[in-house]
Amino acid sequence: WNTLLAPEFDALRACIYSDLSELRRFRQTLVNSVIATDIFDKDLSTARKARWIKAFHTLRSDGSQTNEEKQEKLSDEDPSRERNRKATIVIEHLIQASDVAHTMQHWHVYQKWNAKLFEEMYNAFLLGRSDQDPSLNWYNGEIGFFDNYIIPRANNLKDFG
Repeated sequence: WNTLLAPEFDALRACIYSDLSELRRFRQTLVNSVIATDIFDKDLSTARKARWIKAFHTLRSDGSQTNEEKQEKLSDEDPSRERNRKATIVIEHLIQASDVAHTMQHWHVYQKWNAKLFEEMYNAFLLGRSDQDPSLNWYNGEIGFFDNYIIPRANNLKDFG
């Protein structure tokens, strides 16, 4: 953040935001994007799921809403807050998808990055920085990761369009 605020990036900052309100929104979006990569925190994950549901649960497959749902939303909050919530949660999902993009690429790419992740986690275990030996449950962990994380994220993004 301090690097972005350095004088040599004045022109870049002028392109990103033009006033204090936009600066705050940009900073919050940036913080949310970085935090979105923490996929192991259950509280953050629960909050993300709740935001997705609040932002998109009333949408039909064609993107429309019933009149009752429209009225409920109108009385609920102003449109800019709703738009910002939707933008934030979609950005979070895109960041998460890019963070695990190797799982959706060619088999050799998946193997390469998955092996690096295993080595990192196994070394952490050997050095005492982790209590879990990844070699004991790697296969089932990968299946669970796809079933509970990769596929739901991909489906949310597909449904969003």
